[in-house]
Amino acid sequence: MRRKRKDSASGGAECEAGNTAVDYLPIADHGVIGDLRTAAVIGIDGRIDWFCCPRFDSPSVFGSLLDADGGGVWSIQQIDGDVTTRQFYLPDSNVLVTRFMSDDGVAEVQDLMPLVEAGRTDHRTRIVRRFECVRGAVSFRTVVAPRLDYGRAEHSLELDGDTRARFIGADLTLHLAATRPLIQSDDGSVTAEFDMSVGESATFVLAAEPISDECFELDSSPDIVHSTVDFWQSWVSQSDYTGRWREMVHRSALVLKLLTHEPSGAIVAAVTMGLPEEIGGERNWDYRYVWIRDAAFSLYALLRLGFTSEAAEFMKWLTQRFCGETDESDSRGPLRLMYTVDGEMPPAETVLDHWEGYRGSSPVVFGNNASDQLQLDIYGELIDSVYLFNKYGAGISFESWDQLCAVAGWLTENWDQPDQSIWEPRAEPQNYVYSRLMCWVALERMIRVSRQRGLPGDVVGWMSTRDEIFAQIMDRGWNDKLEAFVQTLDSDQLDASLLLIPAVKFLSPTDDRFVKTLTALEQHLVSDSLVFRYDAAEGSDGLAGSEGTFSLCSFWYVEALTRSGRVAEARLALEKMFTHANHLGLYAEQIGVNGAQLGNIPQAFTHLALISAAINLDRQLGD
Repeated sequence: MRRKRKDSASGGAECEAGNTAVDYLPIADHGVIGDLRTAAVIGIDGRIDWFCCPRFDSPSVFGSLLDADGGGVWSIQQIDGDVTTRQFYLPDSNVLVTRFMSDDGVAEVQDLMPLVEAGRTDHRTRIVRRFECVRGAVSFRTVVAPRLDYGRAEHSLELDGDTRARFIGADLTLHLAATRPLIQSDDGSVTAEFDMSVGESATFVLAAEPISDECFELDSSPDIVHSTVDFWQSWVSQSDYTGRWREMVHRSALVLKLLTHEPSGAIVAAVTMGLPEEIGGERNWDYRYVWIRDAAFSLYALLRLGFTSEAAEFMKWLTQRFCGETDESDSRGPLRLMYTVDGEMPPAETVLDHWEGYRGSSPVVFGNNASDQLQLDIYGELIDSVYLFNKYGAGISFESWDQLCAVAGWLTENWDQPDQSIWEPRAEPQNYVYSRLMCWVALERMIRVSRQRGLPGDVVGWMSTRDEIFAQIMDRGWNDKLEAFVQTLDSDQLDASLLLIPAVKFLSPTDDRFVKTLTALEQHLVSDSLVFRYDAAEGSDGLAGSEGTFSLCSFWYVEALTRSGRVAEARLALEKMFTHANHLGLYAEQIGVNGAQLGNIPQAFTHLALISAAINLDRQLGD
């Protein structure tokens, strides 16, 4: 029988330690470290319960986040007495510190994936865990128990002396080096137990490559912590943001950077997979891929903060996605909505039947079948970000412009068809108003760029189609009875994505139709400033069960209030949303009725929307 640990309060910054059993922490009780190739998720009790190696979408090495018994974990336990833990990031960095406090003493574990310099071709992915005793005396036990390939692959364990170990699998070998003796266990794990007094330290390094003595000497020195902190602080110092919510905005920027795959320039949607939108439900998706929509919005947020080099790298990645001739018979268009970091199609969904899922939320699936969907809105989000890059960044190349002209040409012929739009329902395609709105944005921004730069293009044709889309939205996307724009043409369902109508400059925020739409959304989809994306209870999205409020939409609501002149309400809604961040300022995808975070964490969508909402509200509030 699985032994149960005492969960901390959801979203809390401390927990009781001392139980060696591994079970499920609240989703919010996690921090994240990374090295711009992959990332590790670390619980408030010091456990690493999610880590994929060598990159974001590789099979997991530690996966107890999705199966407490068989997923694999790197656990930490302070042995003596009653222990509480607290967690924080070293200032303006992605170096995570977990503090263990007891009657006998206080210790810290500094967790990092070292980064010293951008763009290094000799970069080594590794996790460094540095233990330090800062008061009194403490005793620790740490257990490194990987389970390779989502727990499906066997591995052998070899010890080299008493401080080195190798976990040898068919496709991956992990190397562990330590400054304290390691003890081999029968289950293929290693354990270290050690005592520390004030001023003493211990270091453990796990890597996918052999660890030389020289490298281990570097990684076990305090210098590696300092240099990694310097890397993150130097990066975030480039931000132009000096407003009221600097800490939250810069933490969100650090999250977006953490989700960036530096070798390719791509930005993944989240570092986790399978975390449920409803505990016990089936809405458990793999988000470790590059959604064109999410990446485009991230590009917009980073540009707003002044991070133009990230925008330029993403543009290079994007340009490569257009290479080659478009298959005219492929109805999905010139772009897929999602890619792996190296630009390939994500794998088809595979169910991991041997995993029970987070707190019994099954199925656990890797891969994502939504990659086969048609989602017409991605073209508007993408071209809007290109427009901003052309305005605030280095400017679009002619090669990229030529490719975008081909995209715009395809869009003029294909905008008026059913699709699955932004929320990716597993139901039949419909005529989504949001997709029409973003098709309008795509063509409207192409017209702007052409005129601003004098670039050639079918401006007359784009204008004609743009106006046709506008007329259709105003005629069939508006419901006179509800007095609101609706989810699909000629329907009576509301959709929070239409909060973006003034943000994309389709209508003025004081236009009567948008004001009424905002009122209708407040009446039906808003709950104490938290916003449901649509009414999922009816099962119209092809899935069973329900979901929480969507944090992206909650920040869109703040921005809509701001643009509509309801500034005091916007500020209150923003401050309320900040209370739903976890102890580290991180957000998952959704928030449940009890305030618990739900879905994959950290989610790019949520953090980029936070940045946009804060910037726009700051501007309205003034100095």
